[in-house]
Amino acid sequence: MNASTHTSLENAALPRHVLGACPHDCPDTCALVSTVVNGQVTAVHGNPDHPPTDGVLCTKVSRYPERIHHPDRLLHPMKRVGAKGQGRFEPISWEEALDTIATRLQAIAQRDPQAILPYSYAGTMGQVQGDGMAARFFHRLGASLLDRTICASAGAKGLLHSMGASVGMRTSDFVHAKLIVIWGSNPITSNLHFWRIAMQAKRNGARLICIDPRRTETADKCDEHLAIKPGTDAALALAVMRECIVHGWTDEAYLQQHTVGWPAMRERAMAWTCERAAQVCGLTAERVSALAHAWGTTAPAAIRMNYGIQRVRGGGNAVRAVASLAAVTGAWKHRGGGFLMSSSGYFQKQSAQLQRPDLLQVSLGQRTPRTINMSTIGHDLLQPSSPAFGPAIEALVVYNSNPVAVAPQSGDVVRGFAREDLFTVVLEHFQTDTADYADILLPATMQLEHWDIHTSYGHTDVLLNQPAMPARGQALSNAEIFRRLAKRMGFTEACFDDSDLDMCRQAFDPQLIDFAQLLERGWAPMPVPDQPFAQGGFRTPSGKFEFWSQRLADAGLDPLPNHVEPYEAQGTAKYPLAMISPPARHFLNSTFVNVESLQHMEQEPLAEIHPDDAQARGITHGMTIEVYNDRGVYVCKARISPRARMGVVNCLGIWWRKMGLNGTNVNELTHQRLTDMGQAPSFYDCAVNIRPA
Repeated sequence: MNASTHTSLENAALPRHVLGACPHDCPDTCALVSTVVNGQVTAVHGNPDHPPTDGVLCTKVSRYPERIHHPDRLLHPMKRVGAKGQGRFEPISWEEALDTIATRLQAIAQRDPQAILPYSYAGTMGQVQGDGMAARFFHRLGASLLDRTICASAGAKGLLHSMGASVGMRTSDFVHAKLIVIWGSNPITSNLHFWRIAMQAKRNGARLICIDPRRTETADKCDEHLAIKPGTDAALALAVMRECIVHGWTDEAYLQQHTVGWPAMRERAMAWTCERAAQVCGLTAERVSALAHAWGTTAPAAIRMNYGIQRVRGGGNAVRAVASLAAVTGAWKHRGGGFLMSSSGYFQKQSAQLQRPDLLQVSLGQRTPRTINMSTIGHDLLQPSSPAFGPAIEALVVYNSNPVAVAPQSGDVVRGFAREDLFTVVLEHFQTDTADYADILLPATMQLEHWDIHTSYGHTDVLLNQPAMPARGQALSNAEIFRRLAKRMGFTEACFDDSDLDMCRQAFDPQLIDFAQLLERGWAPMPVPDQPFAQGGFRTPSGKFEFWSQRLADAGLDPLPNHVEPYEAQGTAKYPLAMISPPARHFLNSTFVNVESLQHMEQEPLAEIHPDDAQARGITHGMTIEVYNDRGVYVCKARISPRARMGVVNCLGIWWRKMGLNGTNVNELTHQRLTDMGQAPSFYDCAVNIRPA
């Protein structure tokens, strides 16, 4: 061994640290530091130099080395050799995989490219590995467009028609609040870094109130918990508004100068007495009144909302109603006062440069492809060709998503994916429920193996992810897979030569975000003003907070926020229990479900049931039960728990179906009906019953 070889081996054995970003669907978007020894990641930590991360990671992401080195990792392209759903595959070369896909897609596209559908969501939130090169590919192909509604579109539409965008107060400013209302959120599980700020505010004397149908881990730590019925948040907000009016807690100067439609909103709110809201929400009038008193008489006061409240029929209206409370009292005028659901609207991405929608004109001329809602994929895969629907879906390319597990009414989803005439390609890390139905299964890189650039919906920093280790096996990045596939399809546009790093550089105007700073420290802040709406300046057409939305009125919809009766969440005679399916603490949607240490913490699929509901049905703690309705049956274990309010079953998700006790998961029971705005799924608007298995 010569001296240079010996030195290189010594250097490889020395730990080095690589800056990155958490890719997962969480508002925290943490800055990562990966420790690399001999080319392998041995540990992942939070970056202590990034203020929102502050050196802290959640339990899930801190176990990332266990996930990236998992023995079940997909490492080679595969083709199906068994029946769909059996999960039987054999290895093939990348050449065979790409040639097969290109041949099948070209044949379909010659008839009608709209018969091809991409399906993706937030398996990574990255701008490059999410819908960068993939969007270019499908735009050039002329495939059907996908309406990505499955998580946040109802709330986003609600904010669009009230505040003009998904914007709000700085997360760091919650530390100055004297009252924090945590509404439809469980930050201990899903927004850890906000929770640390809330705890500091509490140590400074703030009062914390949690509003959630479930007594969450967060509710345990708050000063008060209001366990409202699912789908009733707007009613509670309107009653709080009325109490502020009646008792003179409104900021009339702010309302006059910086809002639109207050007289009409005031009239609507006056119909919502505490007694009326209490009956709808399943609370006492006294507790409704006390919440209103706290909100109306405390400054600074702030609301931290997450996406739980918008997963019901009236989700968009609920978000509008709750967001209105900050305008009613002028909470925006105080540092530490206001409202936040998402900060994603602050990021001025160069989306057109990344995704190249202009390529549609190359493939389709002036025609626009149809749009398929991802939340109704079960229904749409079963649709035949028709003038109203267009061509039947003949090919499906799935990446960054596991729809067989996560899409609503999964019985229909399974039937759609099981079609023998459907050509399905899946890009994945593991053999998920969806991967079992693939014709061609492609191994994709994980976050620590590729370049990407990230925004956030919980803070306002841009983060750069640098690869920390070589890709395992034959895995390729999503962008590289679509880059190679574009070549196979004969696409000659120069944009298909852009590397992953090139695309990271294209994501933001260099006058706005200094890429050298991203390379050096891993993150760079967006310019966001302090107290952004103290003097109005909302992103709406009027520049004011819009109680009355003319855009909604022009669309024939109610221009004011209102309580919308749920589809099912009030229960029926046949199915008297409401069901919600919040995330299990150690999973993130269907990600991490197969990480052994995290799976061990969650133990098994379960339903939390109120003791009275369990006793009435002869159910005891730990018993195997069936949760059921007309759509299907979900078998799991019963946990008799005060975390469930009476009349509501909490089925914690989302387990892979193949890990379920009867080969299903909670989405066997959910339906495909959509929300009032944003065309989103109403996962938490579901009626069931339970019985011993």
